[in-house]
Amino acid sequence: MKGRRSARAPLIWVALALAIGVPIALAAGSEQLAWRGPVYILAGFAGIIALGLVLVQPLLIGGYLPGLSAYRGRRAHHWIGGALALAMVIHVAGLWITSPPDMIDALTYTSPTPFSPFGVTAMWAIFTVALLALLRRRLGLRLRTWRIVHLPLAVVIVAGSVAHCLLIEGTMETISKAALCAAVLAATVKVLVDLWRRRTLRGESA
Repeated sequence: MKGRRSARAPLIWVALALAIGVPIALAAGSEQLAWRGPVYILAGFAGIIALGLVLVQPLLIGGYLPGLSAYRGRRAHHWIGGALALAMVIHVAGLWITSPPDMIDALTYTSPTPFSPFGVTAMWAIFTVALLALLRRRLGLRLRTWRIVHLPLAVVIVAGSVAHCLLIEGTMETISKAALCAAVLAATVKVLVDLWRRRTLRGESA
């Protein structure tokens, strides 16, 4: 049993690296990059990396990544959440620099593009979680209260990010993009189901 687990551990990490790395690599080879400026390209790849980080977050909090203790998983979840917020700042700032009118339309929910409102909603949810995480102690939020607030916001982040990504026809290759989005959804559903089961068992044992 231990042998199977030890053999499966590197496969999980390789699968995660491929799920995130392949879409980035294929996007880097897109012909559309020839028509884009460096700031726009930086903004675009910040968005792709952000989606990859969204995949990592539920895997960490669910304890699905081998070799990480529960404590290290929570710490990594915290720091990657900060990296996710930073990636989102770079993504939005880059798009603002390249096209301020489009970003104003997006931020005010008046953009004609169907993917825009999903991305903006996910962005605000990411910033809200990051801000609450920073101010959690000052606000005196208990763990239970934090989870009640954080969980629905995490669902908004995942749903908004996936919808935003799937609706955009850009530098990302279609199949790898769909696979990454499917992995994000699957990981999120998995952790939500497992959390519900754990709470149910605790309720029964009580």
